[in-house]
Amino acid sequence: MATFHFDLVSPEKLAFSGEVDQVDVPGVEGDFGVLAGHAPVVAAIRPGILTVTAGGAHQKIIVLGGLAEMSESGLTVLADVATSMAEVDRAQFAETIAEMEAKLAEKEGSELDHAIERLDHFKSIQIELNATAMH
Repeated sequence: MATFHFDLVSPEKLAFSGEVDQVDVPGVEGDFGVLAGHAPVVAAIRPGILTVTAGGAHQKIIVLGGLAEMSESGLTVLADVATSMAEVDRAQFAETIAEMEAKLAEKEGSELDHAIERLDHFKSIQIELNATAMH
């Protein structure tokens, strides 16, 4: 299988850099997979789980928004936050969700809609975290 270069960058660190077979990205407009030779694209990413496939191994990384850009030189994801699933403090993540739920009452209109959507994305991540904790 053809490979391509992938960089995952967050404000704190270069979270990943290397040759990969495929990257599955949680896009705002829907999840999408990137393979070698993918058409150039710039897409906003939502909170979710980015999956990197290299040499048959899969690495799952939580991203909390950002941008993905595919170009001739490969795929670059600039993430607001990028944390491997193994490094996530599950208790802290659950606390963040509880705080988000508590703040919903303070919001209304489109701000409430956006907060509910973001909360739903965080809950999806939590479901995946809990599923991997059981294996």
